[in-house]
Amino acid sequence: MARSRRIAHGHVNHERWVISYADFVTLLFAFFVVMFATANADKGKARAVAEAVKAALDPKANPHSKQIIQELLSKDKKITPETAKQTVAELTPSLNLLQKNLKDEIQRGEIELHLEPRGLTISFKQAALFDSGAADIKPSASSALGKVADAILKLPNQIRLEGHTDNVPIHNEQFKNNWELSSARSIAVLQFLTERFSVPVKRLAVSGYADVEPVASNDTDDGRAHNRRVDVVILSSLASKLEPDKNSAGR
Repeated sequence: MARSRRIAHGHVNHERWVISYADFVTLLFAFFVVMFATANADKGKARAVAEAVKAALDPKANPHSKQIIQELLSKDKKITPETAKQTVAELTPSLNLLQKNLKDEIQRGEIELHLEPRGLTISFKQAALFDSGAADIKPSASSALGKVADAILKLPNQIRLEGHTDNVPIHNEQFKNNWELSSARSIAVLQFLTERFSVPVKRLAVSGYADVEPVASNDTDDGRAHNRRVDVVILSSLASKLEPDKNSAGR
């Protein structure tokens, strides 16, 4: 008689789907955690920008903010009011810091600070940096330039160094005219900032304007004293985009 064979079948687990489902739920939970964290980070950044804009527009912190915003909007139709506000907000903290750190120099009339459409201008009177007709920086100017360098190093912005003179002609053993003098003074400031305070040279540009951009009348001694200056301009991010592309030089 032929014996019937029993075929042993292994136990079938009908609950294997639970493991896959648990893995899916775990991955889904991890996904939402990441999304939640990212959303909160974005909110934090947006809140920080909003607070910076609010502080910059505070009349006590920056009494000229509304005027600067109007100038920005009138000069470039592509600029939105929000972009203009952020431009002002960008440099207001540096303005406040320098007003505090350069309080003595400002009170003595050696330095003036101006927040303008193109950026923050730190204007050094000639007497604060140089002797008359010279382009060698005085040792006494090191402290003030160091404070400016400290503010510059806290920012990624491009910097312009602009030399200016009055309209009195100069001709001495070192300089033939005011063009040479104004250019030499801006270069002297560049060298001082890079060599003494390690400001990256790639962020700097120099120019000499002689007497063609006065800020006061050259008809008086006081006016001429205001015109003899070196301006350290911390360009806003918006203004930096209008600067020549350094990477394309020599192409």
